[in-house]
Amino acid sequence: VMSTMAEREAAEPGFYITTPIYYVNDKPHIGHAYTTVASDAFARFNRLDGKRVRFLTGTDEHGQKVQQSAEKAGVAPQQFTDRVSANFRSLATLLLATHDDFIRTTEPRHKATVHALWAEMVRNGHIYKGAYEGWYSVRDEAFYAEGELVDGKAPTGAEVAWVSEPSYFFRLSAFTQPLLELYGQRPDFIMPAARRNEILRFV
Repeated sequence: VMSTMAEREAAEPGFYITTPIYYVNDKPHIGHAYTTVASDAFARFNRLDGKRVRFLTGTDEHGQKVQQSAEKAGVAPQQFTDRVSANFRSLATLLLATHDDFIRTTEPRHKATVHALWAEMVRNGHIYKGAYEGWYSVRDEAFYAEGELVDGKAPTGAEVAWVSEPSYFFRLSAFTQPLLELYGQRPDFIMPAARRNEILRFV
């Protein structure tokens, strides 16, 4: 797959950009507008530069915060996400964003793709089951180490609870060398440079 990607990139330079996949626990704000405009500007520039651009935006509609927000609003989670996702779609339209697709994680096409990808990774041994535990903040959707806590709370001030649960992990180590080779051949594959360096350290 990676060799096919490299061959296509050599023949026809491509540029992929995505906004954050916006979380729908609340209505859009100025930060969402900023990242949409910034992403759109990059997409437009690269189209003018003759590149094959794929510009994606959309909404992430899963998680405890969404469930809690729906309960607070007194509606079912799907009804809640339908309403808030529509606000994000309207924002993109208002800002004249030129995205190629707006995708919701509750859409059947997204679910079908995720299921197929998951099954393929399991079949090839790239997914394994283990355990994960730590101090978890529902509000931040993040785990924190003991040393990061401040007076028993997350550095953000959010409440945390000790969580220990079975989890599925991706066997990234199987792809370390191919990824490093790809990044070496294509210094512009991940931008900006600070994010590229972050990924290089992680891989």
